[in-house]
Amino acid sequence: MFNTILIANRGEIALRVLRTCREMGVRAVVAHSTADRDTPAVRLADESIQIGPPQPRRSYLNPAAIVAAALQTGAEAIHPGYGFLSENPEFAEICQAHGLTLIGPPPEVIARLGDKCSARAFALEARLPVLPGSTGEVADPAEAKRIADEAGYPVVIKAAAGGGGRAMRVVRDPREFLPAFTATRREAVALFGDGRVYVEKYLDTARHIEVQVLADRHGNVVHLGARDCSIQRRRQKVIEETPPPGLPEKAIERLGALAVRAARAAGYVGAGTFEFVLDEDGGAYFIEANCRLQVEHPITEMVTGVDLVREQLLIAAGRPLTRPRDVVPSGVALECRVNAEDPFRNFVPTPGLVTEFTPPGGPFTRVDTHVEPNLRITADYDPLLAKVAVWAPTRDEVLARMDRALGEFRIAGPGLCTNLPFLRDVLAHPLFRHAKHTTALVDQMMSAPLS
Repeated sequence: MFNTILIANRGEIALRVLRTCREMGVRAVVAHSTADRDTPAVRLADESIQIGPPQPRRSYLNPAAIVAAALQTGAEAIHPGYGFLSENPEFAEICQAHGLTLIGPPPEVIARLGDKCSARAFALEARLPVLPGSTGEVADPAEAKRIADEAGYPVVIKAAAGGGGRAMRVVRDPREFLPAFTATRREAVALFGDGRVYVEKYLDTARHIEVQVLADRHGNVVHLGARDCSIQRRRQKVIEETPPPGLPEKAIERLGALAVRAARAAGYVGAGTFEFVLDEDGGAYFIEANCRLQVEHPITEMVTGVDLVREQLLIAAGRPLTRPRDVVPSGVALECRVNAEDPFRNFVPTPGLVTEFTPPGGPFTRVDTHVEPNLRITADYDPLLAKVAVWAPTRDEVLARMDRALGEFRIAGPGLCTNLPFLRDVLAHPLFRHAKHTTALVDQMMSAPLS
């Protein structure tokens, strides 16, 4: 096992990784920007090191600064958390060249799966079910239009390097395709410095299901069940649940088998997810893979009892999988992402100073957060304030427990707005309560006339 790990991230995930390191007796160094120097993760770390100013490109997205911090503090490995450089194959190669272990899959696997164009091409080669569309990247507008016409509208144009619902456009009218194609490429260049895009069929009423996998360096691959991520705003997840409600056990096992087969074919190592959309007839289609720990990992931990960060560290250190082989998930777990954003203004972020912060407690209630009173939420980073995850034996009980927990949450500050009321509205919606919801639910709710 490693003696020292550098945590190259911030917020709740930095604190989450730090806590497992502490329990495993691993020395943890937290790399931080000047904006995060007074955060709990920095205070609780065995050592902290400043890597740059608040702007991510000069700190958390700066490979040279992070590698230098690891070497300076004697770290043998780097945990990238999620976001930032967690799925950057060039960063993985730089770590490798400097004798550092990046806790995640090898660079060539990240390059194959982390890029959405190459992931789609991989899926076709591996004979995974995919939606109609381009084989991979498509650069010629006329060719892209031909593919869209053949797939049938609506289609979605996605950036190869995209994430978080950005640089992605749904096109319903063939006459709007070429302007949307040009605009998506332009946005992709501005956001990611990479204008490559691909085209695929878009499902208006889909279930978004992801499968959690673990794979070691000895050829062992297991899945730890599936999560429903269909509740999304601006194509970004806000509520996740495991097991997916209303989905037969046979369907979950079929998706798990597909994910394990895909992970083997890709040579995957570490913790990751393989994501699928399900159409109205139950047909499943691979859409992407995430070569990192997911934001929603706590709910899988709650139903399996497996510490996924611990498994990441053990796999990265060369250990074979042991306990996850015979894990049987139990009960139901639900996670809500509490964000500093205004649902009534298209979920625009609302940065500000937190003056009151009282998270919920109670049985089987977990809150992952880095927020405390007098912390300033800036516009430089994701507006995530906290993740509330609850467990119960049944879905009815888990919904009641989550509603109770969200009702207890107190967050306030000048100019600060949260999505707490919106989350409770989703929980109370008949389609969600009866497990009839799809990725279209939030749009349906926001477009409904006020009563």
